[in-house]
Amino acid sequence: MAEHEAMDEEDSERGFEEDYYTFLNIPRNATPEEISNAYRRLSKLYHPDKHSDPALKKDAEILFNRTNKAYEVLNDPHKRAIYDSLGVKGLDTEGWEIALRTKTPQELREEYERLAKEEEEKRLLMRTNPRGNLTVRIDATELFNRYTDEYDEIYGSLSRIATARPSIFSSVEVSGMAFSQSIEAPLTLKDTAVLGGELNLKNGVGSGSVNFSVRHLVSPRGWFEVEVGAGSGPTLAFRGYRTLTKRIFFTGGTVLHFNSNEIRPGLIGTLTMQLDTHTVGHLTYKLGIQSGMSTTVVRNTPESNTACTIEFSLMQSYISLSYTHRLEERQMELKGYLKFSTFGWFAEYGAEKKLSQHTTVSAMVHLGAPTGVYLRMKLKRAYQSYTFPIRLSDELFPAPVFYATVAPLISWVLLKNFIVDPIKRERKQRDKEKQREANKRIKQEKQKEAKAAVELMKATFSRIRAEEEAKRGLIITKAMYGRFVYPQDRGNVSEDTVDGHKDEIIDVTIPLQCLVKDSKLVLHNASKSQLPGFYDPCPGEDKQLLLQYLFHMQTHECLLKDNEPLRIPKSSHRVNTT
Repeated sequence: MAEHEAMDEEDSERGFEEDYYTFLNIPRNATPEEISNAYRRLSKLYHPDKHSDPALKKDAEILFNRTNKAYEVLNDPHKRAIYDSLGVKGLDTEGWEIALRTKTPQELREEYERLAKEEEEKRLLMRTNPRGNLTVRIDATELFNRYTDEYDEIYGSLSRIATARPSIFSSVEVSGMAFSQSIEAPLTLKDTAVLGGELNLKNGVGSGSVNFSVRHLVSPRGWFEVEVGAGSGPTLAFRGYRTLTKRIFFTGGTVLHFNSNEIRPGLIGTLTMQLDTHTVGHLTYKLGIQSGMSTTVVRNTPESNTACTIEFSLMQSYISLSYTHRLEERQMELKGYLKFSTFGWFAEYGAEKKLSQHTTVSAMVHLGAPTGVYLRMKLKRAYQSYTFPIRLSDELFPAPVFYATVAPLISWVLLKNFIVDPIKRERKQRDKEKQREANKRIKQEKQKEAKAAVELMKATFSRIRAEEEAKRGLIITKAMYGRFVYPQDRGNVSEDTVDGHKDEIIDVTIPLQCLVKDSKLVLHNASKSQLPGFYDPCPGEDKQLLLQYLFHMQTHECLLKDNEPLRIPKSSHRVNTT
């Protein structure tokens, strides 16, 4: 049901897009001559000088301008190629004057994507692009401290009274906090300045740092960055990136730490290679206090992400493996991580759920030795992240592992049922109301335009009909367009629904008669709601065209779908009146 509603809304929006081919009633492969003929026919019909009534003249000006716009686009091979590939949005993009008129539609699409990307970059440059992260470390080990139980068993109830166990609230304390924030300040199209800082507080001891960097885009193949910082002594860093080949990239840099006695240098370089479409390899070398070398292979597909890392260093050597499985339909990711190092091991498992376009929540359970058991909760909203690592136990016990696994699941069920789902339903209903109002407004505008077109067509309609009657040609006696609810369908449709469709059928006899030429009528495979004198009476619904006509004074009738082509007269449409 949700997919059907989404398709209806998408079809509704698509139905209001300008279709210049249908407006001129020509095929998409129409020749320049066919385009010119269609333009001349509508120009005669809508030219303001042909109407003396002020109201009709004003309506004629609107439709005449629309006719000119359609002809201007389709008569120009360059604009027509853009329109065929990208629609009206492509024509509205600035910068097309630099595109050569000899480019193919595929090249035009690439040019459009490049220009659209440049426009997006310009919009991004106008913002400071703030990024921040708040981490609150919580110590809850007292909730699962087994030594308290052993102490109680040994010393009895009197001791328990003297050393009363703390409540659940007093057993949980904040052991540390960390906060980081950065903002960008565009200097030029190639230079960007970044100001950032971070604060840390752990066990009552605080520290912090602030840094300022300027990045210069040397070319599309590389950039260079200089950073200065202050915290536990001044720092100076140089970093750079360079594309070596189509598949090989290099990122490197050096950091200088200054203190009262010495200057400690650090060097890092990473060579990245695209192994295949989904696989990337990284080789990293570090020189300094944490000297070492590591190799990482990452395979990323639409369904999963797998990464394996091996590192050898003076401080710590380890091997790690991570895996993420994506559930696109549920907008969820299942994650797992395993690491063995010279100081121990740990494993992590959990899930990340996307709540909206800009909001995600995640929960990860950390098990390891000697690290113990952690539960890390994270909320990411746009460019801000809020992380809550909750330390449950210093050792691996079944109880904290169980609660760390079950508590997020129960919390998510409660959050989803009582907060997330109601908010989503309210937002979806609000969006549907907005879309309905927008469709209603556009429908009213198109309806007004169609009625104006019909008024302008009446003189042409009378002339063409008289000509066809004189030679016993093609005469449109009745034409209805919209959504038809038949008596046999009423059993499956409520009375309210049937009543709601009373205004979903419009009379299009006059517009179709005006399209008759030499006792023939041709409609192409496109939505007929874009034809002159037509409009979409029921956006998002399946529509049909019911047509009754006379040819050689014989009654004909046909019923066709909205996008179905039509060429009449046709002998199979003849109605047997005997």
